[in-house]
Amino acid sequence: MIDIHTHILPGVDDGAQSMEEAVAMAEKAHEAGITTIVATPHHQNGSYINHRHSILPAVDELNETLKKKGIPITVLPGQETRIYGEMAEDSDELVPISGTGHYLFVEFPHDQVPRYATQLLYDLQMRGKKPIIVHPERNAAIQDEPDKLYQFVKNGALAQVTTDSLIGKFGSTVERFAHQLIEADLIHFAASDAHDAEVRGFSFARAWKKVEKQHGSSVTSGWEENARRLVEGQQVVGNPPQHVRKKKFLGLF
Repeated sequence: MIDIHTHILPGVDDGAQSMEEAVAMAEKAHEAGITTIVATPHHQNGSYINHRHSILPAVDELNETLKKKGIPITVLPGQETRIYGEMAEDSDELVPISGTGHYLFVEFPHDQVPRYATQLLYDLQMRGKKPIIVHPERNAAIQDEPDKLYQFVKNGALAQVTTDSLIGKFGSTVERFAHQLIEADLIHFAASDAHDAEVRGFSFARAWKKVEKQHGSSVTSGWEENARRLVEGQQVVGNPPQHVRKKKFLGLF
């Protein structure tokens, strides 16, 4: 299994704070059946700056440490970039998922979607990049107006849900909304967004069980295939997006 969104690089953001913690995360990931991890440290989010020139050697060092300890996990480089006005212009300097290809993570502020988001996502695609919106189910503006995500996906963006969201770790509202996004074919990947080995770890088994019960095993197998395609730089697949039935989500009917 491939986990495309983690904060395993030590000492660079609010994820692993030391190499020992990073190793502990890798051990837990191995126990969860994960073979490949994409390290996606925060970038431009107001608290952390992690440029390509610091991410790539940190990934190499972590891989060397895991190899020495006999942990069969491969770490690939990536970056979780908070959306900002010059992101398209800077896109060639950002780290794509797996370090190659053209897929870039885009994070929105938790409580809003900037007005310039539509234009910026378009500009990224005009520059040959494929934006992946991370954890939209946890964004207050998208919860309030799901058609924002529908329009982004309709116009070519992709989206990734967090496994903890699917099992209620971020609350029942986020959980219900995450499953509605799945029903509307607005989610192309699921990933852990792991920050440590215990509290925010690798909850794939529980998430997969719940998703397969509610939506069928074709959803999880599709996510696994898309994760493979993503790290190999191939085209990701998905069904045409649908509108989320907002009134049902709000419990009005």
